[in-house]
Amino acid sequence: MMPAILVLGIFVVLPILSAVFLSLQKVQLLGGIEYQFIGFRNFTRLAEDERVWIALKNTAEYVAIVVPSQTILALILAVTLNSGIRGQNWWRILYFLPTVTSSAVLTLIFMWIYNTDGLLNDFLAVMGLPRYNWLGDPAVALKGIMIMNIWSTAPFYMVIYLAALQDIPQSLYEAAELDGANGWQKFIHVTIPILQPVTFFVVTMGVIGTFQLFDQSYIFSGGTGGPNNATLTVVLLIYQAVFRNLQMGYAAAIAFLLAAIIIAIALIQRRIFGGERL
Repeated sequence: MMPAILVLGIFVVLPILSAVFLSLQKVQLLGGIEYQFIGFRNFTRLAEDERVWIALKNTAEYVAIVVPSQTILALILAVTLNSGIRGQNWWRILYFLPTVTSSAVLTLIFMWIYNTDGLLNDFLAVMGLPRYNWLGDPAVALKGIMIMNIWSTAPFYMVIYLAALQDIPQSLYEAAELDGANGWQKFIHVTIPILQPVTFFVVTMGVIGTFQLFDQSYIFSGGTGGPNNATLTVVLLIYQAVFRNLQMGYAAAIAFLLAAIIIAIALIQRRIFGGERL
């Protein structure tokens, strides 16, 4: 067990302990690294920082919309492909393409679509509608990232659902038919309950992934979280604290706040979905 213990110790336990140490320090990076113990002052500062609350609000809104949407879309796509449609192998490849494409490339493509002279505004012009500044409107900017991520991540979870659907015994559906169940009733009373452990996994992974949104927000806003902090996320705020403000201890405190939120939501999901039976 020693090789596994060494790997976990070096790449998991040691970074966590380092983060705990940093969160209790005021770190001076310029002119030589210096550490000054300040206790829990970094954590008390979190409650007073307006940008932390803005980042939490944006991230919570993003998670609340993206996770259910990508889960439902993934299930619909999986059920469609599992129904035996013609050319399903080609459909699988087509659906899965966004997942294997670089996140940065997808973000640049969608920025071109949302641009003032981009594809979306060209379509509006053809329809006789006025052009719109999609990237510059604080009320719309985060929604644009949401649409892109739902479209690009749902196919990954579709594959997971598809594998689970193919493992469901046909005898269960045949028994339901003998009891007079139609297609919708079989889906609600047979498919959905059997997929509950898979749904727990998909939602949990979706929550963890969406709470860690960074690269799309960074590219969309040029690292500022704009316009007007509309695309500021918790992870982007951590990045800004370290690489712009050189406040490594404060960034570690924000990271612990994010970890606590993710763990709490995962435990709640485990309770809701009955994850203890997995």
